[in-house]
Amino acid sequence: MTDSIDSPLRISVQPKATLLTRKSEKWRAFDSEILPMPFAVMDYDLAQPIKDSLISLISASDAGYLGKFPELGESLAHFAESRWNWEIEPSDIKICTDVGGGVIEVCRQVVNPGDQIMVNTPVYFNFFNWIKELRCEVYDAPLIEIDRRYSLDFAAIEKGYSKGVKVHILCNPHNPVGTVFPQSDQVKLAELAKKYGVLIAADEIHAPLAYKESGFVPFLNTSSTAKEVGISFLSATKSWNIAGTKCAQIVALHPNTKAILNKLPLAVHSRASLFGAVASAAAYRDSVEWLDAVIEELDRSRNHLSELLSNSALGIGYRPPDAGYFGWLDMRSLNSEIAEKLNGDIAEVLLSKGKISVASGHLYGPSGQGFIRVNFATSREIVDDAVRRITTALQTL
Repeated sequence: MTDSIDSPLRISVQPKATLLTRKSEKWRAFDSEILPMPFAVMDYDLAQPIKDSLISLISASDAGYLGKFPELGESLAHFAESRWNWEIEPSDIKICTDVGGGVIEVCRQVVNPGDQIMVNTPVYFNFFNWIKELRCEVYDAPLIEIDRRYSLDFAAIEKGYSKGVKVHILCNPHNPVGTVFPQSDQVKLAELAKKYGVLIAADEIHAPLAYKESGFVPFLNTSSTAKEVGISFLSATKSWNIAGTKCAQIVALHPNTKAILNKLPLAVHSRASLFGAVASAAAYRDSVEWLDAVIEELDRSRNHLSELLSNSALGIGYRPPDAGYFGWLDMRSLNSEIAEKLNGDIAEVLLSKGKISVASGHLYGPSGQGFIRVNFATSREIVDDAVRRITTALQTL
């Protein structure tokens, strides 16, 4: 029996025994007794329009290469205008395999080996891998953290820009800390980027999952200057749970940034998947009601996690995110009795003693030390089990 969630569309999570039969990474990465909580996927059943779109391809034996596919640009443009009041032309949208591949290919047009690319740690660990692939150097301008609330450090950012940073990969909404940067900060960032000739590569993959109060504004829609200095990278894969279909979108709105996209190899488009393009178009066009229902459920889930942690007496710190489905848990605030006994990587301790896998904070940069990342986009039963396993592991030290 599925765990049905109260929403107009009956968003559901299959029982754990059924989830364990899935073939994607989350439920195959560990032995069955390990609860897998670090992966950036949701356990919710897919939106029916997405299912139908993929089934129609298979039914028609239509499994060839991706060619012209204007429907995706049209669908994203409609979604962006209705969701964020952001007007973009379908012709300004390019297709790529995923956000990482898109960022790398765009950066290839701008940087040379040895150049500096800025990030703001703690940040999605694959940013480091992308920069390494480009044979460039990481320039870190860490976020400012006060009581688990994060903001951009403009003094550190300007210092980096003045030292020759070529590209700044901006993660907004931010992974893993869950912050949505206000429009005023993005406007200020755009002005600094223009002053120093820096390209802002705005990774906005989690944007559709921003909660109502977050005030998310796409970078390119924050100011005219942002259009000059920025390129946005979007995808339906996180918000509609279709990461395995491999498809993302790149948006440029100024002649200078459009010129960068025009230099991209044709293969950037063709390496994406037909299944991904079709599923993404169905997501943006026909699955918004499903998305809204999922956001309502995630809202309840983030607050449920907060209540569980507050009642645990462990002293784990947590601020519900502004967007997305990651709980960024502050283990620095563990009660002193437990903290004194805790040696080594917290994630390894939880894995060995609690049979739960989490993402260790140090993966996201030095300022992530002392944190863990968990995913609450699942059933209440599994969230409850996760906190129970963390509690058991720490109490048995």
